[in-house]
Parts: sequence; structure tokens; C-alpha cells
Amino acid sequence: MASHAAFAETATLAGDPARAVMLHALMDGRALTASELAQAAGITPQTASGHLSKLAAGGLLTVEKQGRHRYHRLASAAVARMLEGIMQVAAAQASRRRPIVTGPRDTALRAARTCYDHLAGHLGVALADSLVANKQIELTADAGIVTARGITLFDKLGIDYAARKPGSRARMLCRPCLDWSERRPHLAGALGAALCAHCFDAGWIRRNDGTRAVSVTTKGRGAFRNLFGIEAV
Repeated sequence: MASHAAFAETATLAGDPARAVMLHALMDGRALTASELAQAAGITPQTASGHLSKLAAGGLLTVEKQGRHRYHRLASAAVARMLEGIMQVAAAQASRRRPIVTGPRDTALRAARTCYDHLAGHLGVALADSLVANKQIELTADAGIVTARGITLFDKLGIDYAARKPGSRARMLCRPCLDWSERRPHLAGALGAALCAHCFDAGWIRRNDGTRAVSVTTKGRGAFRNLFGIEAV
């Protein structure tokens, strides 16, 4: 269990406004340069470098070197879950001061977005609902399993949800993740990440520049309808 000092240090790291913006910018799972993160936060590259060094030292970010460039990404899915939880608490606090509007006001973000490395928003929740309704997965409050029907489906799609990168830690197969805007669970864990990656690779969804929102393609609308019974927009 983390000490009180470690807890306070992590909270302080994530609580700085500029650092919070940069962490949020990394919530789509991609790696960004210091310049890109500085632009997102509206600060100078020099100031951003100082913040990023502190975030890396505190275990919230990892840094990857490729040639002359250094790329920053969230250190783990646990960091993403922490940030998503803070967003939920912040939204609840804001709702006490004005009429309740859960999650992001941006329509595209509410429809479909990435939550670290898995799908969220209306699309993510609809996918989880479909998999549960068709008895392809079973979810409890904090974990889940893939059924025989699910194995058949994912094998058919060529989704290897058990694969992991060399040197990476073992990860929970599947689990519910409370959706920030829908307030119902979408699918996370290794299976959620693999399904999200497949949706990108198959051309079912594409990223919207400068945001976590994703758009469903014409091909994707057909695939989601035929495979999952979802009318994605």
C-alpha cells in the first residue's frame, strides 16, 4: 500500500494545471513529443520539459527515444484509470453547480473516443453491452471472462487478446471501466485493447486530429451492425 507521502506526491504531480492538460492529451494512448505537449498545454517547450521530467520521475510517464526525438506516453493503464477517475469526480463536482451534463460536451467525444488503449463513449459501451448480451463475455464489478462464444468470435476476427509485448507486465484479460460520459461500463483490459486496435487496423474507426474522439467509417458501420448489432454513427 502506498504511503501517505507517496499518495500526496502523486496527487500533486497530477494536480498542476499544465501537467493535467498534458496527461489528458496522452489519454488516447499515443506517444507525443515535448513540443506537442507544450502546445496542448499552452506553455513554452522549456517549461513543458520541466513538467515532463517530474511526471516521468514520479512514475506517471515513460519516455521513449527514437532517433533525435523523445516521445512521452502514460506509464501504464493504471495511470489512465486514475485520470479517468479524477475526471468522473471533477464532473460530479461541477454538476453540483450547474444542471447535470455528464462527461464531455463535445458530441464527437461522447459518441466514440479512446480511453487510453480501449474504446469509450457510446460506441465503447454499446460494444460491451453487445458482447455481454450475446454471452461472448461475462463481466462482474471489477473483472471479466471470455466465454466459448467469445473465443469463437475473436478467433474469427483474428484478434489475439492474449498477446503482449516482450517485457511488458501481465495484464487482466478483461474488466469493466466506468465510462465518463455514459456512466456505464465499457470494456478495458487486454481484450479491450486488442479489440480497439483491431477496429483501427480494420479501418472501422479513425482518429480525429487533435482530440481523443474517433469517427466510425462506412466500413465500420457495416461491421458493427453485422457483427455486434450496433448502429454506430
